[in-house]
Amino acid sequence: MTRSARELFDAVQTELAPRDDENQLVPLIAEGKAPRSVFAAIAAEELRIVRSDWRSVLTLASRSEDKSARAFFAGLAQGEAAALEQLPALAAATGLDDAALEAYQPLAGCQGYPAYFAWMALNGEPADVIVALITNFAAWGRYCATIATAMREKYGFEDEACGFFDFFAAPFDETEAVAAIQSAIDAGKVTDAAWTYARHFQSFELMFWNTLAQAE
Repeated sequence: MTRSARELFDAVQTELAPRDDENQLVPLIAEGKAPRSVFAAIAAEELRIVRSDWRSVLTLASRSEDKSARAFFAGLAQGEAAALEQLPALAAATGLDDAALEAYQPLAGCQGYPAYFAWMALNGEPADVIVALITNFAAWGRYCATIATAMREKYGFEDEACGFFDFFAAPFDETEAVAAIQSAIDAGKVTDAAWTYARHFQSFELMFWNTLAQAE
């Protein structure tokens, strides 16, 4: 692997350009055409996703031999903890109390992403996982920004209810990711699996939104 970390990220993102035209739900939310109930489903699904992803990044931190990778995953763990704190406000604004959240039956298509992430946390080379995550973050952040705007302008949600999406819509600092990947490239630990993981992440991302679109 002769590319620099930045060149590698750019190459993967260029080849696996976000397939926004295949997302069936976010455009409907942007136009105010999705049912309000979809936000309750997102809150309940994300409660389970964030809990799982939090464990996954901590597992990856513990498996990472490189200190840059450990720092990256530790930072993600802090982010997952912060995101989890935003979900109660979203749930409450959609009419879900704690009992309803726990009673909710998650959809397999929505939980495919965290399930695959958990598999990678146990089986993937940490550096390859970082490449896949960074490739997906741009699309996820853009979707969250679109939803946060639409929640206010089309559905009349207060700022507190939009906090979960605001959190992920904020620009992601890739400094630690670039350092971790550069270290892995120098050590010859980035493999072709990074492209496969990134491709699968993209598919599971779309599956999440499209499952919700078809369920409503």
